[in-house]
Amino acid sequence: MERRGWRWLPVLLALLAALAVPKVWARGISGAENLGLWPLPFAVKISPRPLHLSPNNFLFGYSPTSKAGSSCEILQEAFRRYYGYIFGFHNWHHGPHQLCSVTELQQLQVHVESECDTFPSISSNESYILHVKGPEALLSANTVWGALRGLETFSQLIYQDSYGTFTVNESEIIDFPRFPHRGILIDSGRHFLSVKTIFKTLDAMAFNKFNVLHWHIVDDQSFPYQSITFPELSNKGSYSLSLIYTPNDVRMVIEYARMRGIRVVPEFDTPGHSQSWGKGQKDLLTPCYKKQLLSGTFGPINPILNTTYNFLSKFFKEISTVFPDEFIHMGGDEVEYDCWASNPDILNFMQAKGFNRNFTKLESFYMFKISNMISAMKKRPIVWQEAFDGRDKFMPGTVVQVWKVEDYKAEQSLVAKAGFPMILSAPWYLDWISYGQDWKHYYDVEPQDFPGSDEEKKLVLGGEACLWGEYVDATNLTPRLWPRASAVGERLWSHKEVRNIEDAYRRLTIHRCRMVRRGIAAEPLFTGYCNYENRM
Repeated sequence: MERRGWRWLPVLLALLAALAVPKVWARGISGAENLGLWPLPFAVKISPRPLHLSPNNFLFGYSPTSKAGSSCEILQEAFRRYYGYIFGFHNWHHGPHQLCSVTELQQLQVHVESECDTFPSISSNESYILHVKGPEALLSANTVWGALRGLETFSQLIYQDSYGTFTVNESEIIDFPRFPHRGILIDSGRHFLSVKTIFKTLDAMAFNKFNVLHWHIVDDQSFPYQSITFPELSNKGSYSLSLIYTPNDVRMVIEYARMRGIRVVPEFDTPGHSQSWGKGQKDLLTPCYKKQLLSGTFGPINPILNTTYNFLSKFFKEISTVFPDEFIHMGGDEVEYDCWASNPDILNFMQAKGFNRNFTKLESFYMFKISNMISAMKKRPIVWQEAFDGRDKFMPGTVVQVWKVEDYKAEQSLVAKAGFPMILSAPWYLDWISYGQDWKHYYDVEPQDFPGSDEEKKLVLGGEACLWGEYVDATNLTPRLWPRASAVGERLWSHKEVRNIEDAYRRLTIHRCRMVRRGIAAEPLFTGYCNYENRM
């Protein structure tokens, strides 16, 4: 490949994408057999010829024709990070340098075909080509987001030989993700997660090529998001005033994610899961009745009052300006209808609308109004599957997140036949744990394995590994996520034919040790130790 081979990148990627199976050209090369590439790239060719790297004589740089140059803060910061990931722990393996003559790799040149984008999106191109040959390697990508994925792969190619010398074999890699939406859900409504903890999660996500942080910020138990428009929501609805996300905290999370090519999709779940909202917003929740008398308790958000929609319109207007992503998750799951059914005003409203005590229709009425509201703000709504089930009115373009384990493939079929895009989470609820290597169950999932046409299966945007927070806080979030979520990451990135569980185990054990070396407290997959642990 010539140095200007990046000009062929779009054509080459289109050709390879049309192939039925991935091309893994070489494995088991001496000195590189234990690389643990994760997730496995689309096409890999590794030569037996090694190149050495010196921490004092290696640079990241830009190709002369790259449209993203030294002014691109995203790449500048990525160069700094990856230099540390590659060389920062070189003291953990001492030994004399190899004496034989080996070519030294002095630079990785990065060529990006477009300007340095501001924020990643669902349509961002994450493809790249990596050409490693001394004395300079070349990473070519259509966008800065593809360059970030290529830098992660480049860092995984580098190992220390038996003398402790940093080494990379001459290699060629062509890579792109199978799905555009590869997410991790965190829940800060049940247990508050510090910004530092969220940063650590974003780091690990980048190591596994995830690109969406689904931030379930609030829930019944607490409202830690500090609204500028409605400050009483967090003042009265959070666990304490020290356990809130200030506007600056939110900006820092969004920026930290952006620098790693990760989108932040906020979720403000309504009309259920909203008890904490009512503490700071009067008359928002539905008053419950018992034997035709007020019980003093409250149910879901009241869907019949104009004041409800006036409040939500102002609130989501703020959210649409704070979070730059195209999507806002509206929730819509697990709405308990008992309180609505006890309230005479609700029942009278339903009778006037012709809902005939069908509370699914009442929820549909509410969700449709909120969807319209969000769409008017130039955002696209995401909802949990209950908001879709049995609905006669549903906003076009809404994304349905399939989460119920029971018959989730049948649910996928229903969503696809209705023509709606979807995200799959049902088989990837990581808060459900079991003894042993349950990552294998997550790895075995095929996101498009449901009855439907090829066109319907293309409606699967990807999936998310969900870690709900009832029994998860900063003390156990990281080891419970990783490396179990890594299995989901490869399923969403790599070609559908990459399914060999033995090969995956060999690579994942190495990748888990790599994450631990980089400061991610990923739980072990085996009995033993990582080869640097007794030197750290």
